[in-house]
Amino acid sequence: MKIVVIGGSGHIGTFLVPRLVRAGHEVVNISRGTSTAYVEAPEWEQVRQVAADRERQDAEGTFGATVLALEPDVVVDLVCFTLESATALVEALRGHVAHLLHCGSIWRYGKSRKLPIAEDGEGAEPPLDEYGVQKDRIARMLKEETASGGLVTTTVHPGHIVGPGWHPIGPLGNLDPEVWTTIAAGKPLRVPGSGAETMHHVHADDLAQAFELAIADRDAAAGEDFNIVAPTALSVRGFAAIAASWFGQTATLETVTWDEFRAGTTEQHAEVAWNHLDRSQCFTIAKAKARLGYAPAYEPEAAVLESLRWLLDNGRIETPNPLIA
Repeated sequence: MKIVVIGGSGHIGTFLVPRLVRAGHEVVNISRGTSTAYVEAPEWEQVRQVAADRERQDAEGTFGATVLALEPDVVVDLVCFTLESATALVEALRGHVAHLLHCGSIWRYGKSRKLPIAEDGEGAEPPLDEYGVQKDRIARMLKEETASGGLVTTTVHPGHIVGPGWHPIGPLGNLDPEVWTTIAAGKPLRVPGSGAETMHHVHADDLAQAFELAIADRDAAAGEDFNIVAPTALSVRGFAAIAASWFGQTATLETVTWDEFRAGTTEQHAEVAWNHLDRSQCFTIAKAKARLGYAPAYEPEAAVLESLRWLLDNGRIETPNPLIA
């Protein structure tokens, strides 16, 4: 099939595009032309590159026509963030394209109520921010589109994406590089909350696997949405203990209040940590396994370790002790 991937030069596309080429598909990548894949692969030589500014074309009402002009059988949309943008693309592709796949987010769900959270959303409160609200509205619109006999669609909701080239959400639920420095040195780590809060990661290649499986079995994926995460989730204290062992250390956690935590870090790091730990999410992948045959290769700690090793090897972060894992 001819597959157009929108935003295929990013983290997901780094793994998805080569997978699609190896599967024998003709692949076209639409991007702004300002970035390249995080990991080199010979398959990229067979990919047609098309430069387009989606934000500008969405404003002009021309992006759907740009995609349709490429005559795709399948479209994979990795960079759609508003209901308006998603609806415009659906209306352009309806009746012309066999399958549209959309990259959603687990942040379509809010705080956890009952774990693990399934796709029906009953295990979580409503989304907490505009990003999550938009992703939830898009997923609902796409499901209704297919149910009403329109365009065949599938939505994939990834967890916290990790892999080479990507800074992972760390043990405190944020991107603060000092967390890794503290853990590597064996120093006490100031932890807000109970330490039982959970985060659910996914390796970018496992996410790419899910997209590839949904493309290969359109009937199983039609009108569905899938939570795509690692087989297990990590708690704050468990994550910290595992990470410390990578440096030959034992984690020492110092429980602090959220006010104390905020006073000891930047506003941005505190806000990101709160957004992840307050949700305290954990998801089931039973539906993706049963319908698509999804079989993630990475436990969350293995996926994070791969990210961390890449960051260290490429000088993106520094730690006082080397990895021994």
